Amino acid sequence: MDKKKSLGEIIRFGMVGVFATLFHYLIYWVLLHWIDRNVAYTIGYAVSFVCNFFLTSYFTFKSKATVGKGIGFGLAHLTNYLLQIILLNVFVHFGVSAELAPIPVYMIAIPVNFLLVRFVFKHRSK
Repeated sequence: MDKKKSLGEIIRFGMVGVFATLFHYLIYWVLLHWIDRNVAYTIGYAVSFVCNFFLTSYFTFKSKATVGKGIGFGLAHLTNYLLQIILLNVFVHFGVSAELAPIPVYMIAIPVNFLLVRFVFKHRSK
């Protein structure tokens, strides 16, 4: 039963993650045409973060959204954001276009983020 529950969490996390990632990328891509890539990436991340928190809480882990979980989620995402913004600039530095650089960034950062967020929602009390 525990393995089945974990598999369900991974699937729901993936669904929320795909939505949040596409939402983030869309905002980034649109803003990239007018502002600096780091600013565009940050704005996209921040906007998708809010949706992601509530979807992760209620849908992925079927858990109440609490202040403690919000703080933990925020810290997990701060770590994830820093990893992503560093990777974004590394990939661009090595010749990946700013439009496509988020793709390899997501491939690295999303699994790390799952582990961080799962820890918050599974081990963080009220």
